[in-house]
Amino acid sequence: MRALIQRVRHANVVVDGETIGEIGQGLLILICAMQGDGEAEADKLAGRIAKLRIFKDEAGKMNRSVADIGGACLVVSQFTLSADTSRGNRPGFSAAAAPDEGNRLYQYFSGALRGLGLPVANGEFGADMAVSLLNDGPVTIWMDTADRS
Repeated sequence: MRALIQRVRHANVVVDGETIGEIGQGLLILICAMQGDGEAEADKLAGRIAKLRIFKDEAGKMNRSVADIGGACLVVSQFTLSADTSRGNRPGFSAAAAPDEGNRLYQYFSGALRGLGLPVANGEFGADMAVSLLNDGPVTIWMDTADRS
């Protein structure tokens, strides 16, 4: 699974003019299930993100997790994270999981974060969404469960 994580002061997602997900301070997590991903990858990614120390402590060092600061997560499905830009000018998205499996893993991932005690708001899988955020720092982190580093 792939995730783009942004430390935010606040974020929301709007569908058809209605706010469907909103958080204050915390993490905006754009998530994409890739072909071959399963619950193990979702659990691994949720665990890594929950423990990610990217919030400042009293000394101004990034040493606190989203749970440590009492923050929340806004999880938004983003199949374009699977983009293959190696050929031509139009990205390909064939490496993304099929829509039914992508949605299942998106929901599972959100549940895994909740299971770790984090408040979670969501976008709507497959919808045309408008995502607004105030990036804090800015801090933006890329994670991919296929990475071995």
